[in-house]
Amino acid sequence: MQFKYPEILYALFLLLIPIIVHLFQLRKFQKESFTNVAFLKKVTLQTRKSSQIKKWLTLLTRMLLLACVIIAFAQPFISKNNTFNTTPENVIYLDNSFSMQAKGENGELLKRAVQELIENLEPDNPISLITNTEVYKNTTLKSIQNDLLQLEYVSNQLPYDAVLLKSSKLFSSTPNVNRNLVFISDFQELDKTFSVKKDSLYNIYPVQLKPVNTQNVAIDSLSLSSTTASNTTLQVFLKSNGNVTNNVSISLFDDGKLLAKTTTSLSDKGIAEFTITEKSISKGKIIIEDTSLQFDNTLFFNINTPSEINVLTIQENTSSNYLERLFASNEFQLTTTSLNQLNYSAIEKQQLIVLNELESIPSSLTNSLNAFIKAGGYVVIIPNSKSEIANYNAFLGIYGIQLQNVITTEKRVMSINYSHPIYKNVFEKQESNFQYPKVNTFFPINTNTVTPSEALSFEDGKPFLVTQNQLAVFTAALNSENSNFSEYDLIVPTFYKLARQSLQKAQLYYTIGNENTYDIPVNLEQDGVLSLTKEDVNLIPMQQYFNDKVTITTSDIPYSAGVYSIKNKTESIANVSFNYNRHESDLIYQDLSLLNNVVISNSVSTIFERIKSDTKINALWKWFVIFALAFIIIEMLILKYFK
Repeated sequence: MQFKYPEILYALFLLLIPIIVHLFQLRKFQKESFTNVAFLKKVTLQTRKSSQIKKWLTLLTRMLLLACVIIAFAQPFISKNNTFNTTPENVIYLDNSFSMQAKGENGELLKRAVQELIENLEPDNPISLITNTEVYKNTTLKSIQNDLLQLEYVSNQLPYDAVLLKSSKLFSSTPNVNRNLVFISDFQELDKTFSVKKDSLYNIYPVQLKPVNTQNVAIDSLSLSSTTASNTTLQVFLKSNGNVTNNVSISLFDDGKLLAKTTTSLSDKGIAEFTITEKSISKGKIIIEDTSLQFDNTLFFNINTPSEINVLTIQENTSSNYLERLFASNEFQLTTTSLNQLNYSAIEKQQLIVLNELESIPSSLTNSLNAFIKAGGYVVIIPNSKSEIANYNAFLGIYGIQLQNVITTEKRVMSINYSHPIYKNVFEKQESNFQYPKVNTFFPINTNTVTPSEALSFEDGKPFLVTQNQLAVFTAALNSENSNFSEYDLIVPTFYKLARQSLQKAQLYYTIGNENTYDIPVNLEQDGVLSLTKEDVNLIPMQQYFNDKVTITTSDIPYSAGVYSIKNKTESIANVSFNYNRHESDLIYQDLSLLNNVVISNSVSTIFERIKSDTKINALWKWFVIFALAFIIIEMLILKYFK
């Protein structure tokens, strides 16, 4: 028991006064008994004893009465914690990630949590509240109630340790404050688990909201499996974390028009295929029917008409060769020129330049190529067996590559770097037994300040194809007299990917939150910018202008999934699609029972009742007033009825 005014307890010394008075009234007198009243002696003694008991009882009740009055004025109280003269300070984290769409016993987890916060918080009491996207510091429920009721689901859930750090910074440094952090989430399993270290500065109250059903079907991904002259085949990959799901309905739309519909069954994973005749889809959308989480029931995509890549090959003569066959597709605009007829003004309009077996690189071309690379262009160098090493090294040395003297020894290309950007996602599996191309002569290379990335290597580990940023270098001539590389299928993906790297076309879709980069072939006016638009949303992404193209990079924007139009002012150039990350589709939750030093609850109402109970002060002064009145009554009864 504690006292609000403990100094008043000194008044208990006043209890000595009635004791002293009582003692003075108990002085003994010597009495003489006369003969005529001797028979009354026994009755007198009995009356005296009764009177003494009555006086002691009266003294006791008066002392207890006075003590209760004094203690009542000291205002005693009891509390579970030493919270007297402290101010409660509450910080609340409310998880509004997509997994909170799951339905609990009383509806969606997030909606129910908001409702319980409104029911349990005082409208004008100060609080701080954060979500995955918003921060409300030193506010009141009354001020943010409408924001909470309209709170939207987001895809970027904060890591648990980031939430704890962010929340702890919202507490004030004021002394005598009782700090509480209420952590409301479903506690999905993330890369880092939720863990709590004992912190004397504030108390942590995790509230784990659980759905009644953890079964969920989601669209995991989409791929373009094959494209022919007449058909395009799309593969839709589904996933489920529940029991076997039968007859999942899947629909394919383009700008609201239904193109195809099918059904499939799956237990863990499943695949559905659509074969369509359309070559391009501007506003594609895949939809499944599932009653659990809603955000992963739709996947947006688009298939744009491929943009032509401008390729310039510079060689000693203009005779037809394998490069003309490789770039004969409609995806490329090939220009072949001899060195002595080169139009230098055409270089800046290209995306890829191939130096095909030049004996030497003029200094004027070296300067133009350096400027071309700085402007975002890509260069492929194929040396001639008789190339001047010193001349080549004057250009290659800028990028940390040096050719050494030619070696006339037959070598086989036996090693493919499957993780290299050129061959990534090209092969279904790593080939261990295939026909190896060969060369008769090659140039060993030496690196000085940087280490280029090797894409292809000879049997002895020496490089055949290396890349350094936007420069790719073959170490041997590819003509039929020196190599049979042009006769193998490997040459097709090699040059195709080298060309495609020079102009990164937009994919079927991108994931919000990841760093996404793609190129848009366009000529912009000075200070011109491209924008992403969808209905009433207009965003300007990070972008960099190069020769005849703009490289766009996005990560956190856009904020919502959908098909966006890339516009130059009012002109629509292409479409690009964005989808939410699917990692929250897996309804797998952390077991919080293993945590120590925290009180865990599955209800927002319960945890706030506990906080109020822990910090509640039970005043006892009223009881002591009641006791004082009771002692007054007891004294009156003793004086009146005690004989």
